Amino acid sequence: MAGFTPQSLPHWRRAVLKVGSSLLADAGGGLADVHAAGLARFIAQSREQGREVVLVSSGAVAAGRGRINAGGDGIAMKQALAALGQAALIGFWQALSAAPVAQVLLSHDDLRNRRRYLNARAALQELLRLGALPVVNENDTVAVDELKLGDNDNLAAAVASLVDADLLLIATDIGGLYSAHPQRDPDARPITQVDQVTPELLQAAGGGAGALGTGGMRTKLEAAGKAASAGIPSVLFCGRDPAVVAALGAGVLHGTLVAALANRRSARKQWLGHAPASGVLRIDAGAGAALLRGASLLPGGVLAVAGDFRRGDVVEVRSEDGIVLARGQAQYNAADGARIAGRHSREIETILGFRYGEALVHRDDLVLLQHPEDGKEAMA
Repeated sequence: MAGFTPQSLPHWRRAVLKVGSSLLADAGGGLADVHAAGLARFIAQSREQGREVVLVSSGAVAAGRGRINAGGDGIAMKQALAALGQAALIGFWQALSAAPVAQVLLSHDDLRNRRRYLNARAALQELLRLGALPVVNENDTVAVDELKLGDNDNLAAAVASLVDADLLLIATDIGGLYSAHPQRDPDARPITQVDQVTPELLQAAGGGAGALGTGGMRTKLEAAGKAASAGIPSVLFCGRDPAVVAALGAGVLHGTLVAALANRRSARKQWLGHAPASGVLRIDAGAGAALLRGASLLPGGVLAVAGDFRRGDVVEVRSEDGIVLARGQAQYNAADGARIAGRHSREIETILGFRYGEALVHRDDLVLLQHPEDGKEAMA
């Protein structure tokens, strides 16, 4: 197991697993399950333990090459091959999974645009609720600058934050992170834990003689660093080693753990607590008491809506006498929020003609600042 000291995996209930094309591509073209089968067994075992997994899978271009005899590596060719290979990639994972597999194609624009971000998040969460295995890939067919080696590492970190994952698992070609290139330096030592992804560490992982790890390690560390800043730990492990993959199912890691900078809840609370607010929702006492019990903010308890905010913007939640009780991300924009304020959740679709959910602010997107009863601060 490449000399890595075994350690316990962090506790997790929901994880994102990233698998690169090097673990899936067949030397003769197309896809091979020699390594993917073990990863699929890990996913199945995790699901049996009551856990949820979102799979970020490369391999569409490789799958496309397996379907058509075409040469060339230009952007247009890769886009065409990705389009040809998407169905084969999903079929590949479906053949390895007893759970229904769902394809989710994302681009960086989906993660930057507020409305599309929330729509993607809602879709992924609903797929998990339904017991499906979401297989996420970058929408390579329309990507241009983003279509490059290793980009799915950073996509996986973004997806981990998108679905509020507890852990990011990155399957690699080697055991994990080393003090130097293990194939070039006989003195290279495995690095079992990274407390912080620093600029110096990223520079060392960029390639060249004496660099840390092998090709693609920089993007994996970049992804781990982004996950860490969102309060999500990451693990790098060898997806080619069946014993390493099997150990993961028992909660044991033979690889590199990249620690989170803060716990996920604290990181999200800090962001929600300090992001600029674009509007105000004034609520009644009953809604305030419900928030204290951990409930979502339903439209029935909203007395008034102020400001010009969009869906996904941060809003303040205030009591009738103006005390700021909480902050959260609005599920509806200001105009729609005003139309459904004071109405029952079951009336939302009748009033608006559509429905994003029953809450104006979901409890997962809300942080209490003060207790409604006594004004005592609730956020550290």
